[in-house]
Amino acid sequence: MNRQQAGILFGGVLLLVVAMGISRFAFTPILPFMRHDVGFSFEVAGFLASSNYIGYFIGALWAGFVYRKRKAFLLISVVINVLSVVLMGLIELYSIWLALRLIAGITGGLIFVLTSSIIMDYLAKQTLTRWSGYLFSGIGLGIAISGLFVPYMEAHFAWQGAWIGLGILSALFLVSTIILWRDLQVQDGMKAMKTSETKLTQGFMPWLIAAYGFEGLGYIITGTFLVDIIHNIPSLQAYSSYSWVIVGVAAIPSAPVWTLLMEKFSAIKILFVAYILQVFGILLPVFSQTVWSVLLSSFLFGLTFVGIVTLTTSYARQQFPTQSGSVVSILTTFYAFGQIVGPIIAGKLVGVYSSYKAALIFAGAIVFFALVIMMVGRWRTARRQAELENMTVVSAQTTP
Repeated sequence: MNRQQAGILFGGVLLLVVAMGISRFAFTPILPFMRHDVGFSFEVAGFLASSNYIGYFIGALWAGFVYRKRKAFLLISVVINVLSVVLMGLIELYSIWLALRLIAGITGGLIFVLTSSIIMDYLAKQTLTRWSGYLFSGIGLGIAISGLFVPYMEAHFAWQGAWIGLGILSALFLVSTIILWRDLQVQDGMKAMKTSETKLTQGFMPWLIAAYGFEGLGYIITGTFLVDIIHNIPSLQAYSSYSWVIVGVAAIPSAPVWTLLMEKFSAIKILFVAYILQVFGILLPVFSQTVWSVLLSSFLFGLTFVGIVTLTTSYARQQFPTQSGSVVSILTTFYAFGQIVGPIIAGKLVGVYSSYKAALIFAGAIVFFALVIMMVGRWRTARRQAELENMTVVSAQTTP
């Protein structure tokens, strides 16, 4: 990989830092400070989070229909996204927050899908597909940045300053990407062919899509409330911000590591391992509330959630190499739909049981259910394929 190619890839990483690590997930470390100062409930926090994920659902779906001038459309989305982050710190009105989180979600979904498809297409054209996993390290890098940045900014400028500071930082990342992408020529995307659309509803893909949707529902509960949960355990309150940094640090190398493993083993086997580790990480704080158990839970969460995103999108793109935009959009749309429901259910469970443990048990159960769907789908698809092959052999033997 030469200098220009590395620069274009790094520009994509910076856009995922903005859209995912900051615009989307900075809400997690800021949430305890907002709840303390403003005084809204865990359930209200769930509605704010879900507003963002409704937007993400819309944006991911919308991105699947963006075929022309993708680069310009993407950069405009980033500008709007950055403004929505800054305004979170300038306006203190719940209805406006709901709207801003919705806008951040719409633009975030657009940025994730368009950046992924543009960079993956570029790397494929340059025969550098093996580097695609590094793109998703932007998610972890953004989480680590927000985990370090938010406590510092909050201590000096309150939670409002944290939002504004992150918005300014996002703007700097956007300018850097524009410079790095000045020579990047992005071709118009291809509209999904009817044959490809049919294939997406056949074989293993519907099972993978369904599993990915339930994964989105389960993981997002920890992704939204992890810091707030730890912040409300008196003996662990001092470690709440560090936990989010650990998530980010674990997530940074996870994409390339999981991608490397996928080259040596089948994607489904590696996904199985990632799902099991995630379930363990989600449920660990239910049974143990020590410093080490919480930090291990954070590490496993960061390691696996980006890994599952990377493995699933990479595997699907391998099956449909000419339809990267459509495939990533469909997967991300179902993933986003699960995320809309997760925080609302979690908020209700905490309200009913007056304990975060109910929400975590629900999250762990849903992720495990996603794993079961994927494995049953794989088994049924393999059995069906074997039956078809046997029928073909028998037909060939009986044909005179």
